[in-house]
Amino acid sequence: MTDPDMDVDVVVVGAGVIGQAIGWRCAQRGAAVTLLDPAPGTGASWVAAGMLAPVGEASFGEEALTALQVRSSRLWPGFAQELTAATGLDLGYRTEGTLTVALTHDDLLAVRRMRSYSEQLGLTAQELTGAAVREREPLLAPRIRGAVFAPGDHQVDPRRLLAALTAALGAAGARFEHRRVDDLASVRASTVVLAAGTGSAALGGLPVRPVKGQLLRLRAPRHDPQLRLAHTVRGLADGRSVYLVPRDDGELVIGATVEERRDGAATAGGVLELLRAATDLVPAVAEYELVETCVGHRPGTPDNGPLLGPLPGRPGVIAATGHYRHGILLTPVTADAVAELVATGRTPEQLAGFGADRWRPSR
Repeated sequence: MTDPDMDVDVVVVGAGVIGQAIGWRCAQRGAAVTLLDPAPGTGASWVAAGMLAPVGEASFGEEALTALQVRSSRLWPGFAQELTAATGLDLGYRTEGTLTVALTHDDLLAVRRMRSYSEQLGLTAQELTGAAVREREPLLAPRIRGAVFAPGDHQVDPRRLLAALTAALGAAGARFEHRRVDDLASVRASTVVLAAGTGSAALGGLPVRPVKGQLLRLRAPRHDPQLRLAHTVRGLADGRSVYLVPRDDGELVIGATVEERRDGAATAGGVLELLRAATDLVPAVAEYELVETCVGHRPGTPDNGPLLGPLPGRPGVIAATGHYRHGILLTPVTADAVAELVATGRTPEQLAGFGADRWRPSR
């Protein structure tokens, strides 16, 4: 148990990207911050691909969530610059934009619907012919029928981001306690922030469920830099969805399955599904080295939106969880808003519609 006599203003339960970013912002405001997690940064944040893609993630019927994603994406350049300046660490933040490509005619119709919807929301998305997109990204398969280019859909390396946040927290005087929390009543602080991802269901009675995702990490052949992708590529390959996220060091992240399962097994079927779709879109991937298979569990909610704000029936507890596929993208807006709520007691307007009281917490 955290000593109640210690000068601890804020305890953050959960030290993934969301929890660490909130802790950093609170420490910058002068709070004494402690983060509780048995293995900081090893959950969904460690497995994430790091796409900052409001266009690529826009879904019909989720206009409010898309607006929050756009708001956070606009904060990302300043957030990345500030974090790098504070730590001297490179986040792998890349801004060349994202290509969403279509292999078949039916895939192209779906991509065009996505572009039309994005434009209705005021997002920039440019349609490209098959020839034009292959000129921009020569490694794409000759069969590609067309694509949409989203210049504002960027990426960051979540593992580098975690390292930088941990360093920034240390420099700001925050503390880590490597332990598991089984009951929020055991945590003593002026404010407790529940940022425990899928663990938030048991701790806070919130409707957060684990959504399994399998992801692959590959490495481009070192002898041939021409085999490296220049853009993040999302796409449909005969209806199969996949994304390929290239890093500056030659790593390529391919993901991700979406499975309503709780197990942590990497399966042959999951790997086959991802590699088949990836090589259909980018045949050169077959020459890459398979380095790592990863399994993580996204914290999903009934409406796919995060749970942000005071936890009903738990005075002094603030929820910051349930970010589903969007945790990395929503990090800056979540951290800023929760830190403001902690400091002032007022709920920022950007949290409207995402309160933790949208569903009655279970007991």
